[in-house]
Amino acid sequence: MSVLDDIVAGVREDLAARRARVGDAELAALAAAAAPARPVLPAFRAPGLSVIAEVKRKSPSKGELADIPDPAALAQAYAAGGAEAISVLTEQRRFSGSLEDLRAVRAAVDTPLLRKDFVVTEYQVVEGRAAGADLVLLIVAALDDVQLKDLHQAITGLGMTALVEVHDEDEIDRALAIGAELVGVNARNLKTLEVDPGVFGRLAGRLPAGVVKVAESGIGGPVDAARYAGEGADVVLVGEALVKDGDPRTAVAAMRAVGGQR
Repeated sequence: MSVLDDIVAGVREDLAARRARVGDAELAALAAAAAPARPVLPAFRAPGLSVIAEVKRKSPSKGELADIPDPAALAQAYAAGGAEAISVLTEQRRFSGSLEDLRAVRAAVDTPLLRKDFVVTEYQVVEGRAAGADLVLLIVAALDDVQLKDLHQAITGLGMTALVEVHDEDEIDRALAIGAELVGVNARNLKTLEVDPGVFGRLAGRLPAGVVKVAESGIGGPVDAARYAGEGADVVLVGEALVKDGDPRTAVAAMRAVGGQR
């Protein structure tokens, strides 16, 4: 079993427990009562480099990253630094995240929010909307073609934006086949957790001009962000480097600056 398979198995167990507490009808009502999802693609398509700043306590590859007792305060610092979106980890077992973190961040900022998790069911999509998410991550490697298409439709049907994550040429083809407008190229292999910084540069050229390109993983600071921007990234998604920085507001601003004035 790969690392990804193991994570997804745990996600399904935790999901079953949440679903037993909150049924589909109740969750749908909560999602319907939420404020409309915020658009994010216009900001990502603007000139310059956008930043998705992540609230991330730990990871399977690095273990504990940062003590974040107040995710809302961290999100406010990200927003003040100019982050175009904020990613909130909601996976519990490997990342110590939660939907409570997402709700807390939603109450604190108006910035578009990404639910970062291993989404394998429509229930999780509706959960994200009910908690205030504007974007939802879909990992192509974790889904078959039918699941990928159905979940993408569920996300857009609720007015949200799907960030479709790929790792190789075949996954790019699958993402484009469902009409993905926002594609993240992850330099980390989720089956082995190894990082290959050259992945984005090799794959970005396969993405059409109209697709917003997001570089994920291996971004330690402005130098890495500038390299990805030079390779065609419209957006960088950064977690570890920001949560470990003593001044996240300035760190976000520095990464945005490498893409020129916005």
